[in-house]
Amino acid sequence: MLLDLLNAQTLQVADGSNLSWEEAITIAAQPLVDTNIIDPAYVDSIISVVKEKGPYMNIGPQIVLAHARPDSSVHGVGLSLLKTNSAVDFVDAKHPVKLWFVLTATDSQSHLGVIQQLMTLLTDKAAVQKVLEALSVGQILTILQKLDS
Repeated sequence: MLLDLLNAQTLQVADGSNLSWEEAITIAAQPLVDTNIIDPAYVDSIISVVKEKGPYMNIGPQIVLAHARPDSSVHGVGLSLLKTNSAVDFVDAKHPVKLWFVLTATDSQSHLGVIQQLMTLLTDKAAVQKVLEALSVGQILTILQKLDS
């Protein structure tokens, strides 16, 4: 399922050196907007939650799992990833991030399998390091495929 969601259309690699965290989340979510899995309002919701509650979405070194509550701006379960070559400060300099995941769900249950598979990836330190070092979408796909086999 992870490879169904993280694919050539939902993975991106960018420099990141001149991005704000809001821009990084917006860019990371764009493939989900483009495929009508979410409306732009969902991205606004994510940014609002971070401004209100702080950087709690920073789930590990250099990793953000951006999300908001399911609402009418979400049309399906989705996952996208923006990998930035330069770290972008998430809220402040204490939270440098290079992996910007965006997760969407239509309810409180539908995304649990995706989270479980994503955690399999994120708890594999060698795989995470390879993704952090990847310079292209193709390289990230190769890493994910090896993990899936």
